Order: sequence, then structure tokens, then C-alpha cells
Amino acid sequence: MNSKDNIIYGVDINKKVTPIMVRDAMIRCYYEAHCEILELARDSFYNPPKRKFEEMKKSHVKDLIENLICDVGGDFDNPSKECLYQVLNRLKKIASTYRTPKIINKHVNEVIQLIDKLD
Repeated sequence: MNSKDNIIYGVDINKKVTPIMVRDAMIRCYYEAHCEILELARDSFYNPPKRKFEEMKKSHVKDLIENLICDVGGDFDNPSKECLYQVLNRLKKIASTYRTPKIINKHVNEVIQLIDKLD
């Protein structure tokens, strides 16, 4: 097993995992999974420059995760394990409009590995 196999969305699963690390991994996962979908909306934003649009996409995903954490009664700056599970389930439902169950389950299972590492 090489060191890349230990990394899930930027988090080394062989080291201590924190709720913030899991939250950020969820943001990264969702951004990577839906980047092309978000790209389809570029025209509706009057074709901003590539760098600016990348910032907009990242901000959109971060805001989505922050809103979902708030919706389940969590704290974005200190999410609980239960909160992260609830947010993951909501993201799974949202993703089902864009992705196949096989792809969704792959990503969900990766994030679950991170959540399960929390105390």
C-alpha cells in the first residue's frame, strides 16, 4: 500500500482525523464530484474569467456545506460526528440528481471512513 492509498480527499487516514478535516474533505469531495456540473452554469454568470469562476464554484460548495451543517443544527467551525453523518446523507440525496448510485456510494464510503475515525 503506498502513501497515496492512505489519503482521502487530502486527509491521511493513518493520522489523527478531526471534524474540521472531515468537513473540509467533504467540501473537497463535493467540489471535485460536481465541478463539471457547476461548470455548466458558467454562462448564467456571464462567463467570468476562469480564475474568478473557480473561486465562485469553491465558494458555492463551501456555502452549501455550511448551510447543510446549520440545517442539521451543527456548528460549521466545530461539527460533530453525528452532524457530519447527517450532512453526508443530505449531500448523497443532492448528488443523486447528477450522479449514478455507484459513483455516489464510492464517494460516500470514502467519507464514511473519515467520519468513522473521529472519537
